[in-house]
Amino acid sequence: MARRTISIGLIVILLAVLAAAPGYCDDPLKKLGRGIANIGTFPMEVLLQISRVNNSDGPIAACTWGLLKGVGMSGVRLAVGAYETVTFPIPLPKHYGPILKDPEFMFEECNW
Repeated sequence: MARRTISIGLIVILLAVLAAAPGYCDDPLKKLGRGIANIGTFPMEVLLQISRVNNSDGPIAACTWGLLKGVGMSGVRLAVGAYETVTFPIPLPKHYGPILKDPEFMFEECNW
């Protein structure tokens, strides 16, 4: 009986947090979606960074610096995705804003 009451209480609190999101900023569901998307697309960060470095600095830089930057940024994207997925009901950073903004979602700015 006590477990059921606690479970119902947690569900009610979660629904209240989701419903109370201000209209002028991101909301918990968008934060959850960003987190899941980042977890699902983090390996593509390697290709994205290689492409970006190739476009700005050429193919030799893409094979070296672009690859290293891609591996590092894929770890960052995975960690941020996990953080946003676990903490989606909490309005941090301010007003559920994105931690990664370049790009917020993986394929927003790809030119492939």
